[in-house]
Amino acid sequence: MQEKNVDVAVLGSGPGGYVAAIRAAQLGLNVAIIEKDKPGGVCLNIGCIPSKSLINNAHLYSEGLALLKSGGALVDTSGFDFRSVWKASRMAAERLSKGVQYLLRKNKIEFIPGQGSLKDSRSLLVEKEGEQSLVRARAIILATGSRPRNLPGFSIDEERILSSTGMLLSETLPKSIAILGAGAIGMEFAYILSSFGTKVTVVELMDQVLPLEDPESAKVVEKAFTDRGVVIHCSARAEKAEMTGEGTLLHVQLKDGTKTEIASDKLLVSIGRAPNTDNIGLEAVGIRMNRGYVETGDYYETSAEGIYAIGDICIHPQLAHVASKSGEIAAERIGRLLSGTEAPTETKINPYAIPSGVYCHPEVASFGLSEKKAQDLGVRHGVTRFPFRAIGKAVATEAPEGQVKIVFAPDTGAVLGASVVGAGATELVHEILLASYAELTLEELAQMIHAHPTLSEGIMEAAKAGMGRAIHI
Repeated sequence: MQEKNVDVAVLGSGPGGYVAAIRAAQLGLNVAIIEKDKPGGVCLNIGCIPSKSLINNAHLYSEGLALLKSGGALVDTSGFDFRSVWKASRMAAERLSKGVQYLLRKNKIEFIPGQGSLKDSRSLLVEKEGEQSLVRARAIILATGSRPRNLPGFSIDEERILSSTGMLLSETLPKSIAILGAGAIGMEFAYILSSFGTKVTVVELMDQVLPLEDPESAKVVEKAFTDRGVVIHCSARAEKAEMTGEGTLLHVQLKDGTKTEIASDKLLVSIGRAPNTDNIGLEAVGIRMNRGYVETGDYYETSAEGIYAIGDICIHPQLAHVASKSGEIAAERIGRLLSGTEAPTETKINPYAIPSGVYCHPEVASFGLSEKKAQDLGVRHGVTRFPFRAIGKAVATEAPEGQVKIVFAPDTGAVLGASVVGAGATELVHEILLASYAELTLEELAQMIHAHPTLSEGIMEAAKAGMGRAIHI
């Protein structure tokens, strides 16, 4: 059996694993990364990147049609081939996966293909095509990511009952689809498919779409979707799915207790993601678990000394940027330990400083305390809002639906959180997050000159509104 000795071995090359590996290499460590699939993980290959390509083209397609029709043009879309859009999404994924490969080579990180698992607290067994090798390391970072979560009674076959993976790899559009789950992934696919003409029905167990987002923002999104013809059932329970000659038949109990059947060509199960903690040898080293997730302490170290876990396998939001940041923190810690220098001061991600984004149209982005969360925690707070319909650029670009909402401390003006819904929300939210991170006040946000016309003026105006001096409303 071949053996290799390195300072740091990283299991998984997604946005957590490859970032951790690069940061460790920057610190002068000898690093190897083990990956059973393509570099970049789910995010680059069958997640964030290809889905955003599809969303962009869906937006261009639907907005282009709307513009032409509003100008009196007769538009014949019978020759439209979705495969061209699908191919563009795969090209984007391939380009960025190759970019990760380049970065690994640039930083002299060895890429080891194969299925890795812990042999003991200082080594990983790698299997590929029936052959085994051993990677010994002074520290190990587990970054194995997540997979679509299964729902009992709804067996995913990637033909008629799909996961997000199957949906992204589908080269053709269904005429109709039912989507279980109105979270970020479900609503993004609902936007993509409805924009290209698919009849979409969304079923959500909770009482609003985007259950993790601010209720006011969620209502804006729900209205925009229903105006586009998407049928949405909240507070509804999917009971079972039947295969039919034409597709699937979904049995649903609605909010009022009545039952209905939803016939569609395809069914997309989008109820979250499960951590990839099976078959990676966690039991071999006694790593402490919690409901399938790895428990971690400071610097994302597990209960097994010298082994760290980052990203979707940990108990924190399953977001690519969280995986990357946790990877950097773990790599910094390992670098300091192996060099004998003082430990870094950043021990874990501040959960209130994590931005989230939903990339359908209108977009939704948020961070920190929502109004509801502040109420639930008994935190004294104020709330200020400013509507997109009062922002000059939003009106000029025909994107007047949405609002900027900021939660703040009434005594100090400190920014506690925000939710933005509308065009460009996933970019706009970072100005407010930076203000919170830098401990700026609402008044300082209000005083900063914003270029006109820009959507970011809505942030300035929301801050002014919180002090009772908004100009444009």
